[in-house]
Amino acid sequence: MAKILIAEDDDDIRELIEITLTYHGFDVLSVADGEAAVQAAQANRFDLILLDVRMPFMTGYEACAQLKANPVTRATPVIFLSAKGQEDEISAGLRAGAERFILKPFEPEKLVQELHNVLASQPKNTAT
Repeated sequence: MAKILIAEDDDDIRELIEITLTYHGFDVLSVADGEAAVQAAQANRFDLILLDVRMPFMTGYEACAQLKANPVTRATPVIFLSAKGQEDEISAGLRAGAERFILKPFEPEKLVQELHNVLASQPKNTAT
């Protein structure tokens, strides 16, 4: 079972993602901001991290850059979730190190499929 970290400041969206992923067999931890995401990722091993772009304390871009700069979390794939879909936003997310950029609103089943696609493309992780 893959371990997923969700960082999303909107309670309703975070709960929807958490319920969806748990239903599909993922082990999920969720936090409400980028700073908490970086702390959680450094304290635990995750197979994948979902980051909202706009969050308090630290944006998703900043959190992703910190995660990719840290040898412990560098290889963990990141997917951005955002309501902002301008090309410069998407490019900034991919430059920060994300594997995918998913626009809100999204269909829960398509989100699950994207997670499976990214996880299948990664070397075997030893998350505990």
